[in-house]
Amino acid sequence: MPVGLEQEGKGMIRKAVVNTAWLLLLIAVSGLVYIRLAPDDVAQVHVTPPTGATPDAPVIGTGAALFVADFNMRPPQMWQMVQQVILSTPRTKYLAGSAEEGMITYVTRSLVFGFPDYTTVTVTQNEQGSRVTLFGRLRYGRSDFGVNAKRLRSWVKALKTLDQAG
Repeated sequence: MPVGLEQEGKGMIRKAVVNTAWLLLLIAVSGLVYIRLAPDDVAQVHVTPPTGATPDAPVIGTGAALFVADFNMRPPQMWQMVQQVILSTPRTKYLAGSAEEGMITYVTRSLVFGFPDYTTVTVTQNEQGSRVTLFGRLRYGRSDFGVNAKRLRSWVKALKTLDQAG
């Protein structure tokens, strides 16, 4: 094979590799932009939390967590504390619902890629004061690497501290 043709063949291969790399990068960036900007489907995520958890036994899955905790405060005061704790969490915002409805859903986005996690909270009256149910779950993927469980655990801890102080 003549040297010129060999060099030309190597150049074409190099160009194909570079173009493929750029295409893959463009696809990855497009996916991340979509994840960051995709609208939240309120009808799909603002749903009543499942049952099964107790104050002593949360239900933790690979992409979701369900926590239940009892507090001394009555529901109206409890809702104020829930809002205070949850909305002080970075990258967390209100999505749907109200205290009057008895259920509010929030969205928390991851720092780097902006993956959304949804948390639906209910507060009901019980003989002690209030029962708070927190149901956190991911939107994309199969596993959240325990992020929702960790977040909900910290929220329950902060709420218990406020409840004891109040």
